[in-house]
Amino acid sequence: MGNSIKVHSNGIAEIVMDNPPVNALTVAGWYEVAQLVTDAGRNPEVRVVVLRAEGRGFNAGVDIKEMQKTEGFTALLGANRGCYEAFKAVYECLVPVIAVVNGFCVGGGIGLVGNADIIIASDDAVFGLPEVDRGALGAATHLARMVPQHKMRAMVYTAENATAQELHAFGSVLEVVPRAELRDAAMKVADKIAAKSTKVMRAAKQALNGIDPIDVNRSYRYEQGFTYELNLDGVADEARDAFVEKRDAGFGAKK
Repeated sequence: MGNSIKVHSNGIAEIVMDNPPVNALTVAGWYEVAQLVTDAGRNPEVRVVVLRAEGRGFNAGVDIKEMQKTEGFTALLGANRGCYEAFKAVYECLVPVIAVVNGFCVGGGIGLVGNADIIIASDDAVFGLPEVDRGALGAATHLARMVPQHKMRAMVYTAENATAQELHAFGSVLEVVPRAELRDAAMKVADKIAAKSTKVMRAAKQALNGIDPIDVNRSYRYEQGFTYELNLDGVADEARDAFVEKRDAGFGAKK
């Protein structure tokens, strides 16, 4: 268990997140994913990265229990920076990254997937940002790469999920397949990329990033500033305590 990497003989680097029960990553886990993705891209033998997960779902975001057990803002700052580094690593990986989504992809998972080059999902996959229910903001930058503007805003405000089928209709998910066929479907796409010139693919990745209309790294850091403000205000801490204690947050009319 944990986060691991295997480089196959055909140049496919398979990075697997396996952190029961729901693949919510600790601060160290986010940094580890960032390093695995970065190292894979820098490896001249790697032609494409497949980022997937074992277990119930792809990713449930940050480990809120770790955050609430840590005094002060150390874990909050660590999670913010760790997520930033992991999302950035996927976006700036020197080779294409295929995100393979099973089950749920929420919170920080949206940052990973939204910054990937290709998304393949199981037919039971859902995507969402429950951040407002946790007293936080973030990864709307990445969700906006996956759904239209007004859909993104509705998802942020309501914290409701979108299905893989919806995202496929938007064109952001390449394929939707039964969960049992998910890894094979991803590997077929990865095989096609790995069979091409790695020099051309690496140049293509750089070129496509260069023509992006939004600086995703700067945009996400802007969002994180509001999360920190909400923490200083106290509303975020109450939201996280309520989540850990499995109760409704006491926001009331003033919060």
